[in-house]
Amino acid sequence: MSLSFANSIAVQSRARALVPLCVGAGAYLFFLCVGDTLLQDSDSFWQIKIGQWILDHRALPYTDFYSFTRPGAPWVSTSWLSQVAFALSYTQWGWAGPVILTAVAVALSAAVLVYLLDAHLEMPRSVLFAMLAVVLSLHHILARPHMLALPVMIAWVGMLMAAADRRGTPSWHWLPLMSLWANLHGGFALGLALIGPMSFVALWGLESNKQVRLLLRWFLFGVAALAASCVTPYGWRTLLGATNILNLGELLTVISEWSPANFASFTAFEGALLGLIAIGLYRGLTLSPPRILLILLLTWMALSHVRSIEAFAFLVPLVLAKPLGEKSSLPQADAQTDESWPARYLTAAGALMIVAASWTSTSIFMSHHRFNFTMDQTPVAATDLLEKRGAQRIFNAYRFGGYLIGRDIPVFIDGRAELYGEKFVMDFFKATEGKKPELLPRMLEEYRIDATLLAADAPGPQILDHLKGWKRIYADDIAVIHVREDAP
Repeated sequence: MSLSFANSIAVQSRARALVPLCVGAGAYLFFLCVGDTLLQDSDSFWQIKIGQWILDHRALPYTDFYSFTRPGAPWVSTSWLSQVAFALSYTQWGWAGPVILTAVAVALSAAVLVYLLDAHLEMPRSVLFAMLAVVLSLHHILARPHMLALPVMIAWVGMLMAAADRRGTPSWHWLPLMSLWANLHGGFALGLALIGPMSFVALWGLESNKQVRLLLRWFLFGVAALAASCVTPYGWRTLLGATNILNLGELLTVISEWSPANFASFTAFEGALLGLIAIGLYRGLTLSPPRILLILLLTWMALSHVRSIEAFAFLVPLVLAKPLGEKSSLPQADAQTDESWPARYLTAAGALMIVAASWTSTSIFMSHHRFNFTMDQTPVAATDLLEKRGAQRIFNAYRFGGYLIGRDIPVFIDGRAELYGEKFVMDFFKATEGKKPELLPRMLEEYRIDATLLAADAPGPQILDHLKGWKRIYADDIAVIHVREDAP
């Protein structure tokens, strides 16, 4: 009887170890099947193009060479490693490459979150939190660098939270994780910013003499993490590049991913906020002030910019895990029940089978499915016409900039808002959206524009229809072209 019970515990332990991988595999296969939805942001074109340039030149860009409005202006790529990864995958598999990379990143994010939560919560709850986090992040799951950095962010914050929960300091062995994050995406600044609040979680409730020693150790770790974030080809310039986007002021309210959360209609994020309140009331959670501060900080970020909702979705569960676990009435399974080498080999074999099955499914799916970029950001026919006419200085829509860069056409503007600056981009939007139509002819003359390529659903083309000296020569459901009246 006892032998049977022991065997049952061993089987449960091995199965438990595979749950994060199973969750990751499920997430991967789901996003592989809906891969076309990951190709909805034309920034992916210039991200890949820069990655290809880095590979071709064995160097990193320090100035702009894709626009005719800011040629030679200082600009660094804080996502160079992600761009190289996307470029390599695109060269190998076409659009399937970036889709697979992004799906793998989502899978790793979900798996890492389940693994970290398992230290405090029952496995079903851990899986539920991971699923909810993915659902909340759906609007921002795109084939772009921030997705490749997402599992690194979760692992880094999970490591900080684990150290704070045990009232210790993070191991310096984790510092390379910060270096990796800094090379993948500029969002690493969040990882640095969270070190301070996390340290107060560790300090809360300790005796004053212990607080001083622990605070000093956290401070030294923070300095080391700051230094680790500069271990990139750009060195300390990486820090400047990562924070440039935050200096765009009014422009952040215009760019969709930087706009504040909108509660005009019910969203998953609104449901999550209500659910968070309900959990606190139902469970009677009593959190320490530093944990409350962390949750408020992540909530404020998500309310201020919708692109921060995934940080809220994946990180708030890590902050709540220990208090929720202490309130749980269910016993925690012991993940270390069976440490014998046969058990470890069986677990490894199971993991390999899951990975092999996922890759086999990928190969089968790719053999009969071709991934395509969303049509509304790829004005193929209009761009073909402009190339045929030999247009050199094209006044393009913001959303078309990435696609034009992908076709080696110099752009007026693209998604690198920090390169162009707040005033330039705001003037562009005001001119093309009809808020200040008098700016449009001025910009066309100032930059010696010979053709325009604007979105068909924007006010800009209608303004140009009534602008003296310009004529419409092409229109479809995606884009409209105007040229000067004296053009052939």
